[in-house]
Amino acid sequence: MIAEHVAFGIIAAVMVASALRVVTTRDIVHAALYLVIVLAGVAALFLLVGAEFTGITQVLIYIGAVIVLFLFGIMLTRTGFTQDDEEADHPRRFPAVLTALLLLAVMIGALVDRFQDVRLDANLPGGQTPQTTAQVSDELFSQYIVPFEAVSVLLLAALIGAIVIARREEGG
Repeated sequence: MIAEHVAFGIIAAVMVASALRVVTTRDIVHAALYLVIVLAGVAALFLLVGAEFTGITQVLIYIGAVIVLFLFGIMLTRTGFTQDDEEADHPRRFPAVLTALLLLAVMIGALVDRFQDVRLDANLPGGQTPQTTAQVSDELFSQYIVPFEAVSVLLLAALIGAIVIARREEGG
């Protein structure tokens, strides 16, 4: 039990540090790469609590697809946003940080108020057993294959549309 707490603490610390770098770095490619670290930390937390299917899906979908899509979008529409860009430093940074801290305090207060007396039960309701990855994949690729394929075609169409729009704007 102690090792799980230590692992959670290490993963959470790395995720928080990377999340801060996502919003503070001036290089957009570095921000995307820090986001990869945050999403990998989320996958590690899913694996830590025994949700193997969700953890692997996190890696495949978010890191393997969404971040790659972000990087392609960045490369296709790169407009010279570098570390020396003076427009990147906004004069309203202090009010933005103050607002973010206020929202963080409100969120923490609401969570503590709502969940201070709640104890999580590891047992599923109704005596159910957790589903394995094989059971989830059997359901996904038998009963839900049509919506699964429809979403994949929709995402492909969105990617092609983004590339066409970026190329059209680049050409003139």
